[in-house]
Amino acid sequence: MSEVSGKAWDTALFKRVMKYVGPYKLTFYLTGFLVIILAVLAPLRPYLIQQIIDVEVSEADVEGVMNLTMILIGLLIIEAIVQFYQTYLANWLGQTIIKDLRVQLYQHIISFRLKYFDKTAIGTLVTRTVSDIETIANIFSQGVLVIFGDILKLIAVIAFMFYTDWMLTLISLIPIPFLIIATMIFKKVIKKAFQEVRTQVSRLNAFVQERVTGMKIIQVFNREDVEKSRFEKMNKLHRNAHIKTVWAYSIFFPVVELLSAGSLALLVWWGTKGVISGFTTLGNLFAFILYIYMLYRPIRQLADRFNTLQLGMVSSERVFKILDTKSSIENEGDFVVEDLKGDIEFKNVSFAYVDEDYVLKDISFKVKAGETIAFVGATGSGKTSTINLLGRFYEFQKGEILIDGVSIREYELKALRSRMSVVLQDVFLFSDTIYNNITLNNPDISEEEVIKASKAVGAHEFISKLPGAYHYDVKERGGMLSVGQRQLISFIRAYVHDPSILILDEATSSIDTESEQLIQNATDILTKGRTSIVIAHRLSTIQKADKIIVLEKGKIIEEGNHQDLLEKDGHYRKLFELQFSAEEL
Repeated sequence: MSEVSGKAWDTALFKRVMKYVGPYKLTFYLTGFLVIILAVLAPLRPYLIQQIIDVEVSEADVEGVMNLTMILIGLLIIEAIVQFYQTYLANWLGQTIIKDLRVQLYQHIISFRLKYFDKTAIGTLVTRTVSDIETIANIFSQGVLVIFGDILKLIAVIAFMFYTDWMLTLISLIPIPFLIIATMIFKKVIKKAFQEVRTQVSRLNAFVQERVTGMKIIQVFNREDVEKSRFEKMNKLHRNAHIKTVWAYSIFFPVVELLSAGSLALLVWWGTKGVISGFTTLGNLFAFILYIYMLYRPIRQLADRFNTLQLGMVSSERVFKILDTKSSIENEGDFVVEDLKGDIEFKNVSFAYVDEDYVLKDISFKVKAGETIAFVGATGSGKTSTINLLGRFYEFQKGEILIDGVSIREYELKALRSRMSVVLQDVFLFSDTIYNNITLNNPDISEEEVIKASKAVGAHEFISKLPGAYHYDVKERGGMLSVGQRQLISFIRAYVHDPSILILDEATSSIDTESEQLIQNATDILTKGRTSIVIAHRLSTIQKADKIIVLEKGKIIEEGNHQDLLEKDGHYRKLFELQFSAEEL
């Protein structure tokens, strides 16, 4: 993790953060104005108390005491009202800005190519989107304006102190240089500690998210104790990072209190002598006690404010690092078509996930509109990679892919993907209703259309028996449904979106024979009249395909229909005989 370092970089990063204030400048300036009012009002209270003691009390003017007391009470009420609005507006501003920033970040993340998620921990992205952005809010609610207000208050208090009695002021300020040194040391230590805390929080989030997602694997292989031990070590690092911040605070605050007590001791010693000798007044002594309290409290908080600001800057750097990541489609075209015929052609396509380690090598084939083409081959032969290229989820390095005679790089991406539907082997269902999982919250798809599609696919019967039917909550990842039921829902999802091109990625590889028959019927319905690409695990499901392509190590070694490939007595026939002999056993 990179850190915020260097004055110039701090300034550049700060300016970038402050750009988000733009739409809310009025609120920002109003909050700043209230901060100034508070800074000006604060030292008036000790001054009024000094006037009450030295003027009204000394002259036994009861009416004067009452009048100034009422003014003091009114001043306190005004301060309370201004403080309320200043606090409310500052926090409102912070939360509103991070709302906009969080939306921008989320929108940016969902535009990334799949390659980005292959190498980035999901827990890290969750940390950036939730807790890191929440920390940025403190820049506005507890950082910039509040620091400005504290500094202004210090200036105002010191000015009143010098105006009231310059000698008492100098005596009271003797410990201040030591406080400044202590504050600078504290600021440096706590900044480093907070950075370590953020790093450990991110690691902990990523660890927990991955283990909860993979809980079945942990329990199946009896790895609970091992993962518990790893979690304990990571959690210990997290605790230790927090303890460093506690250690810094536990030293700094007593030092501040000690120096504050030193100022009061010097003030009482010199002030008492002054009152007795007559070169100062009792009112001044009382006022200065309050001034010292007002002086040390902002100084003590300033270190905390600056580190809150720095923590927000660290978080903002992490967020901006993601926003600056270029992982979306860069050369997106602008060709938009309402419907696709479905003619597909791969011309000498080569593709590698990393550098030049090609998983597809010089692939060429054609699919006519309405045809069904199937890919078979061993794991790692390049079947899934082929379909990933068609929807531009990954970018190929060589060759050309055409749909209806137009390069896929010329299509507007959303328009291209809107005409495709993919049914994956590993079906992902959101923690939501069956209806919303099918429509993906598309308001243009009615419940009647969903029911009609479910009946066509053969899933209506089991859905209607569930509590709430189509409004049944399937829970996280569809855990309340069987594998076959989840697969049927994914078929309905593809059906209702009425694609021109349908992609089935080993949709029957993980289900039982009974469910396979239902899904095979659903496949026949879905593929009818549209271009379909099927990645087959069970060769029995692709015997009706117009063309079967056999892949091995990223190359096409055979192609033809089922009967032609059997007659060739090649690799496909061996796969077919091996699979069916195994099934008979």
